[in-house]
Amino acid sequence: MNFSKQLKKYRELNLLSQEVLAEKIYVTRQTISKWENDKSYPDIHNLVALSILFAISLDELVKGDMIIMKNAIANEKMDKDVKGMLLFMGLGLIVGVPSITIFGAKGYIPFGILWAIGTYFAMKVEKAKKKHNIKTYKEIIAFSEGNSNLEELQKKRSNRKYLVEKVLIVLAFTLTCSAIALIIGFITNIFMKL
Repeated sequence: MNFSKQLKKYRELNLLSQEVLAEKIYVTRQTISKWENDKSYPDIHNLVALSILFAISLDELVKGDMIIMKNAIANEKMDKDVKGMLLFMGLGLIVGVPSITIFGAKGYIPFGILWAIGTYFAMKVEKAKKKHNIKTYKEIIAFSEGNSNLEELQKKRSNRKYLVEKVLIVLAFTLTCSAIALIIGFITNIFMKL
């Protein structure tokens, strides 16, 4: 049983309307409605307030939702790490290539720092992928969207296809970064000559 059904069940058992329950835990009636319709999920403070109000354990209140919550947190963390990786590697190209062109060997310092931070995030993404047994692009998409067919995709996975897909992704990323670096270097050289 998921949280939305549990909330509605205990609210009705306690003969509370959505409005009265909302007043008791200091939220709006619309918030209670969203929780009961699976449109949003309460934070830990509201979960504790509900469990105290209904005189039940947190486990009983969220029974069945713990796995969903853990996956949602993992998805959120992986999304942040992917964004961090792309941001710092992009900045490494945008800032690093001109600094190398302008300052020579000293220009590698900002490039190296930004690229190292991007690599740190990339390692965190790889660690999360390994933890959740995610290897292919389709599995990454299914995981980040919270799809239930992730296990099905993992069963269908062929190690040979996975290796080819990984090589293609690395090559595409390398070619894209190289093209961007060349364009930025070209533009920097033009501005330096002006």
